[in-house]
Amino acid sequence: MNANPPRLIVGLGNPGAEYTETRHNAGFWFCERLADEFKVRFAPESRFHGLVANAREAGAWLLMPQTFMNRSGQSVGAFARFYRIPASEILVVHDELDIPPGQLRLKFGGGLGGHNGLKDTSAHLGTNDYWRLRIGIGHPGDRSEVVNYVLKPPRREEREEIDAAIERALAIWPQLAAGHWTTATTRLNTRPKPAKNKEEPSS
Repeated sequence: MNANPPRLIVGLGNPGAEYTETRHNAGFWFCERLADEFKVRFAPESRFHGLVANAREAGAWLLMPQTFMNRSGQSVGAFARFYRIPASEILVVHDELDIPPGQLRLKFGGGLGGHNGLKDTSAHLGTNDYWRLRIGIGHPGDRSEVVNYVLKPPRREEREEIDAAIERALAIWPQLAAGHWTTATTRLNTRPKPAKNKEEPSS
């Protein structure tokens, strides 16, 4: 497994104002927050079919494909080929149905879990061997409800948990930037401790 730091961070989502707050755009939320951290702005790049930011301080590019989710690989593949970035130095950030809101999983390679954005990315890269940061959004409980579920905004308490998870992922960036994937994986994949209830003020 390549221990080099990521040179390309890809957030998966759907373009357009109507999708901005939907669960399927959790990858975009992460990339936007990371860009804020490094005080860089995204700009449209038609040759890469996406929005691109050069986070020089982080030593990485940020990419948000502006194709729809099931064609994400068109953008990722074009960018990786142009800059000759191997798949093992790409981190794809995406929503994950099989993880509850508030939890994260960092993994290298493996299955695609039925995620259409990952399927197309793997098809264009020609491999599943890239890093993924999975942001839990929870499952509706009924497979027939999945499409409707991912294309709707999370409930307020779910969004708060997702935002807290993104904060934890941002805090681990120094380990990722140093290529310390094992340390980052251990820290990110540990379930957060439930928040303690605040004590009631004494009367």
